[in-house]
Amino acid sequence: MKTICKSFISIIIVAATAIGAMAQDSSTGSVVRRRDNGPGGRGANDSNPSTRVTERMQSRFEVIPTSDADLEWMRIIYRSLDLTKDANAPLYFPDEPIDGQENLFRIIMRLLANDEIAAYDYLDGREVFTDEYRVKVRDMLDRFHILYTDGKGSTEKHPKYAIDDSDVPANEILSYYIIEKWEFDRRNNKMHSVIEAICPVLHRSGDFGGEAIRYPMFWIKFDDLRPYLTTQAIFLSDDNNLPTCTYDDYFQLALYNGDIYKTRNLRNQSLMQLYPDPEDLKHAQDSIQQRLDSFENNLWVPSLEELAAARHAKDEEIDADDAPAVETKKTRTPRTARSTKKPKTPKAAKPKSGNGSSSSGNASRSVRNRRK
Repeated sequence: MKTICKSFISIIIVAATAIGAMAQDSSTGSVVRRRDNGPGGRGANDSNPSTRVTERMQSRFEVIPTSDADLEWMRIIYRSLDLTKDANAPLYFPDEPIDGQENLFRIIMRLLANDEIAAYDYLDGREVFTDEYRVKVRDMLDRFHILYTDGKGSTEKHPKYAIDDSDVPANEILSYYIIEKWEFDRRNNKMHSVIEAICPVLHRSGDFGGEAIRYPMFWIKFDDLRPYLTTQAIFLSDDNNLPTCTYDDYFQLALYNGDIYKTRNLRNQSLMQLYPDPEDLKHAQDSIQQRLDSFENNLWVPSLEELAAARHAKDEEIDADDAPAVETKKTRTPRTARSTKKPKTPKAAKPKSGNGSSSSGNASRSVRNRRK
């Protein structure tokens, strides 16, 4: 019996010792072990540490697409953002990195070189964001003659590239194409627009100069780019040099100025193909934008108060239009009358059958005398 008790006690002691050793190893490992950030590790090629995006940040921007069953109406709009316009200048400047600030194209190229986002082929009128149409970065760099070297931690499955700042053609990106999706959600009874994708457009002249030719480079899904755009602050005007918003705020608030160059249609034609005349093209663009702006308001039946306010505003507008016309008539008519109207001459009095005044009598008698 004593032997059994001793054996049982020894087993308990050995088990307790093993558990203590395991706990010590786990606690030591929790303190010492860290995520590998060396070559090939996470964030190894981030040239700008302020633009690192964690998985938590990415999950924040995950967007659940609205089901087609919940949509009442949808329209796809293609816009061209001319970076020479003042409203779009924040996307171009600074053309060279200054104090940690980069323009939009440099951010895109760095993310592509580090294999952090995916780019897709530019297919004229057919945007397909699948792995089959994913752009190979090496081929894209060779096609546009952008110098590069293999980056640290590059593998065959996940290639990475190192591109010098001076070799990034940021000064040749003078416009962007964006795809807007305008939706009316019946669940929320609300109209809203989202940006689906963005495409940098390279403006490059030939060897002998001449007008620059546009080369759309690739499409990038905007949702993949958004987490990185929130880390770059920009300023919007020359009057205030303080960065007051981010690139993501700039796009979400629609602070850009873009011309509509296409809408999704059955014939897959651009507006320039549908309306060759410049005046007809401008009229079509304005008409599309006006319908987009007024679509939500046209869905609802106005209340009696709104109808009365609209009628009152219309009456005031009519009165305002008529007031200058009345004043002009009062001021101009006398001047015109004085300048064009001939002075009146006194009419001769008609002869009377009886004795009249001497002047009238003489005139009547002379007439009778001539008739005799």
